[in-house]
Amino acid sequence: MANKFYAVKKGKKPGIYLTWDEAKAQVNGFSGAQYKSFKTKSEAEEFMNPKSAKKMVKSVGNSSHIQLFSDGGSRNHGNKKGQHVKDDDKAAWAYLIIKDGKKKSDSAGEWGATNNKMEVLGLVNALRYVLSQGWENEPIDAILDSKYVLNSITQHWLAGWKRRGWKKSDGTVIKNKAEFMQLAELLPKFSQLSFSWTKGHAINEGNNFVDELLNKTMDKMTKSSNSAKKTSAKPKAVNKTSAVKEKSTPKQDSKYVDTKASVSAIRKNLEQLGLFDK
Repeated sequence: MANKFYAVKKGKKPGIYLTWDEAKAQVNGFSGAQYKSFKTKSEAEEFMNPKSAKKMVKSVGNSSHIQLFSDGGSRNHGNKKGQHVKDDDKAAWAYLIIKDGKKKSDSAGEWGATNNKMEVLGLVNALRYVLSQGWENEPIDAILDSKYVLNSITQHWLAGWKRRGWKKSDGTVIKNKAEFMQLAELLPKFSQLSFSWTKGHAINEGNNFVDELLNKTMDKMTKSSNSAKKTSAKPKAVNKTSAVKEKSTPKQDSKYVDTKASVSAIRKNLEQLGLFDK
């Protein structure tokens, strides 16, 4: 992840650079140069152009950067104070990755999840795909509309939560702990990953794409597709009385011999031969 972003507002070639050497080359010998370093790309963008800082700004002079858009959404009551998500509320995440003009996108839905959870999962799944392709060391521009997710990274909330055992400063366990733990595990694997914010539902085509994609996912979700319900078939009742009777009354084998009847027949034969006295 880039440590600093160097914004050259006035120079030989204005733009945002990832290294001081690149930025220095634009301001050295340039009269009236204006430049400044920032911890986040969004701050650098605002310095460059306050009016359009909310728009996506591509890395100047480097079209080889991978662009990553991720988003999450829900159709529930979780975003309003005092209301809660219902089990049958729809939620979904989506991402779009653009590399060398080629696009890769994906999306999935979940029942009873909050918007924030989906926002985190959108980025997590996008990073997993990039990692699966072996692109972790390439320059990546991640553009999100969720300040909740961005602040957890750029404001170093993740580091603090992890240090405190995934708890806030007041001791309460953070929400979406499992998802943030996954994110914290993924981020160190990328060497040139930068983040910026864009206004949702505005003019950013990439952001609009993932928003539309996750909404299509939710449109396709039906109650019958919710396989998360835990149900188990009840065992059939056993008639204990009949079971005992069956156990105590074994079936007679076809080869079973009536011993008493056999003895009587032998005795009768002996009597007829005069060999047995009555």
